Amino acid sequence: MSTFKEIRGTLIKSVSSDPANPILGEMWYNSTPGSQALKGVVSITGQWSSGGNLNTARDGLAGCGTQSAGLAFAGELAPGPTKSTDTEEYNGSSWSEQNNLSTARKVPGGLGTQTAALCFGGFNDPGVTVVPATEEYGGTSWTSGGNLGTGRYNITGRGTQTAGLAFGGSPPGAAGLVNTEEYGGTSWTTGGNLPVAKRSGGSAGTQTAGLSFGGLVNPNTNINTTEEYDGSSWTSGGNMNNTRRTLVGDGPQTAALAFGGFGSSNSSKTEKYDGTSWTVAPDMATARRYLAGAGTQTAGLGFGGYSPSGKTTATEEFTDGTITQTFTTST
Repeated sequence: MSTFKEIRGTLIKSVSSDPANPILGEMWYNSTPGSQALKGVVSITGQWSSGGNLNTARDGLAGCGTQSAGLAFAGELAPGPTKSTDTEEYNGSSWSEQNNLSTARKVPGGLGTQTAALCFGGFNDPGVTVVPATEEYGGTSWTSGGNLGTGRYNITGRGTQTAGLAFGGSPPGAAGLVNTEEYGGTSWTTGGNLPVAKRSGGSAGTQTAGLSFGGLVNPNTNINTTEEYDGSSWTSGGNMNNTRRTLVGDGPQTAALAFGGFGSSNSSKTEKYDGTSWTVAPDMATARRYLAGAGTQTAGLGFGGYSPSGKTTATEEFTDGTITQTFTTST
């Protein structure tokens, strides 16, 4: 009969306490008196749970921050088509109204933290009027920043207020753009182009380690590709399991979370990226597109969007976790 070392290539370690962040398939013997058990990680999963509702139902909004300090802004109000300047802050349980954006807009880009955020691009009425303006949030109010070099909507971005990254998107009449821009705290400069022109994709990471995934390409095709940015150029990453657009994401480039969007219908699908490939995680409770998000892979936040019942205020919180099993002679 094969030994564990022959199968896994390692011996089972004897430890005095369970490891803090075990990986899938890892096994150990806890030698502490009273425990003295063989244990192993049999599943790494996660779950969505309900959070406090937004005060204003909307889709096409942007968001940033963390699960316990989130920020929601812009969007289109119910029933539409009025574009919004509304800004709300999340404290981990409820949303509170804050000072509004100067310019109403739908599907802008958003990045940063609750006290240092950036809103850029989007469109306003009448018709589809592109908003190239950037606004900076300091935790109390919005002030003007430098305009995008290329005005667009359905634009995606990640990073910080002083080191931001914006890419893709669409001007009126175009299916998508390859343009990438970097924000230095006052103005946007040109970065390396995406390998494919697209809009309405998801994003994660930073200005020097960005991630783009999913989206819509010409003429009207959803994609599942992933691209990684190193501060100057994009390279291909692992494909997503679910093809979709108008999804959102959060976390760093090597530990990202993607959720929601639209495939053949509104999506509740959730996936996790490890820097190489995507794995499927539990679905959101409410399938929706044009939602916003914040947080990390282990503590994500999804809010707003367009659900089967229309524009929604629903907020959901994602918590990642592991399932550790204690092995006995009867296991």
